[in-house]
Amino acid sequence: MVRIIPLIMCGGAGTRLWPASREGRPKQFLPLFGDRSTFQDTLRRVSDPELFDRPIVITNIAYRFMVREQLAEVGIDADVLLEPVKRDSGPAIAAGASFAARRNSDAILLALAADHVITDDAAFLAACRQALEAAQAGRIVTFGVTPESPSVEYGYIMPADGGEVRAVERFVEKPDAETAQRYVAEGYLWNSGNFMFSASTLLEEYRAVDPDSLAMIEAAISNATRDLDFNVLDLASFREAKPISIDYAVMEKTKRASVVAVSIGWSDVGSWRAVWELSDKDANGNASHGQAVFEQARNCSVSTDRALVALQGVDDLVVVATQDAILVSRQDAGGGMKNLVAKLKSVAPGVTEEHISVHRPWGSYQSLDNGDRHQVKRIIVKPGERLSLQKHHHRSEHWIVVRGTAQVTVNELVKTIHENESIYIPIGATHRLENPGKIMLELIEVQTGSYLGEDDIIRFDDDYRRT
Repeated sequence: MVRIIPLIMCGGAGTRLWPASREGRPKQFLPLFGDRSTFQDTLRRVSDPELFDRPIVITNIAYRFMVREQLAEVGIDADVLLEPVKRDSGPAIAAGASFAARRNSDAILLALAADHVITDDAAFLAACRQALEAAQAGRIVTFGVTPESPSVEYGYIMPADGGEVRAVERFVEKPDAETAQRYVAEGYLWNSGNFMFSASTLLEEYRAVDPDSLAMIEAAISNATRDLDFNVLDLASFREAKPISIDYAVMEKTKRASVVAVSIGWSDVGSWRAVWELSDKDANGNASHGQAVFEQARNCSVSTDRALVALQGVDDLVVVATQDAILVSRQDAGGGMKNLVAKLKSVAPGVTEEHISVHRPWGSYQSLDNGDRHQVKRIIVKPGERLSLQKHHHRSEHWIVVRGTAQVTVNELVKTIHENESIYIPIGATHRLENPGKIMLELIEVQTGSYLGEDDIIRFDDDYRRT
C-alpha cells in the first residue's frame, strides 16, 4: 500500500488568538487544550507507519528551533523546510510537493494546517483512506466539513452529486449570514483548507496557472542549503514566487478538484470563541484555562498564564490574561481582532511580537523587571545545552543560580557555579553559560548598563550557527 507523506504547514503568525499567540510564538505552538500544541497533535494524528510516511514540515525560518523542540517532545522526526520569506500557502505547498517528488516521483501528500483541531481521529483516518485512491488517480482532494451551523467564518464548497469522493462544482468565499443559511440548506460543505494529492498532479496544475512562480519555487528547492538538520529554501529564488493561497493559486482554477465530506470534529481555532466552544465548561457554560472564579456569570471564557481571574455578573465575555497584556472582549467580537492587532502594532508593537517568556534553542528567558539602566531576567537552560560565546559593549551581568549547576566561562576562567552561588560578568568580557547537568538550569540575571537591548551581542561561537 502507498504510504501518504504528511505535509504540515506551520508558518502562520496566528494573530487571531492574541495575546496568547504572537508572531514570535504563534498559536500552533501553544498548548491550548492540554499538554500538547495543535502542531504536536497534528503530527501524532498522522504517525501510523502503516498509512503514513516520514512527514515534511514547512515553516518560517524564525520558528525552526520551536519546530525541532516540539518534534522531539512527541518523539517524531521529520524533514523540515524553512521559508526564508513568507509567501502564503500556495508556494509553501508547492515547495513541499517539489521536495517530496525528489524523494519519490509517485509521492502522495496530505497537506495539513498545524493550527487546526480534529476531535475524531478515527473518522479523519477513514477519510484519508477514502481520498487516497482518488489522489493516486490524479485528483486533488480537499476535505469538506459537514457544517454544524451556518457559519460566516469559513469558505464553502459546492460538491457535485456522486459517491464518497465527489467532484467540486465551485469554491465560494466566506458568506454573509443569510447566504450561509442557504448554503447549508443546499448541502454545501465548509472548506477546511486541507488537501491530498500526488506531487506530480499538484505541480502540473501549479505550472499551468503560474509557471514563473513554480519555476522559482523549484529553484528554491534545488538550491536549498543545509543548516544543522534544516533545509533552508534559497532566498533569491523563493522571494520571486507570487505570494498567494493555494485556494486562489490552484484549487479555484483546476478541473481536478474533488471533495470528501467529513464529520471529524474539525475547527481552525480562528477565534477565542472557537477555543471556548472546544473547551470543557461548567453548568453555566463557563470555560477556563488557568485559575478562574465565576459568580453569576454565564458563557464566559478565561485563559490566564498566572494571575487569578474572577468574573462576576457578566455574560458572554472572553478574558485572556498574560503577564504583559490583557484582552477583554465579547464572545461574538472575534472579527475585530485583526483591526485590534493592527492598532497595537502601531501603539505597542512589542506585545504583538514577543512574549515576556522568549524561547531560544537552548531554553528560554523571561523579563522580570526593567528600568533605564537595569533589567532582571529569569533564564532556563536545558540539560546539555549552552549559550553562544559572546560579549556585550554596554552592559555587565550578574548571574545567581537558583536550580541546577552552571558552567561559566569568563575570559580565560572556567568555573562551576552551584545553587545559591553567583558570578559577575564585567562589560566587554567574553563569556558563555552552559548546563552540564541532567536537570534544568535556572538562574536570575541582573543586567546593568547604558544599553540593554538584545542586539548588544557579539557572538564568537554558537552551536546554532547564529554568529
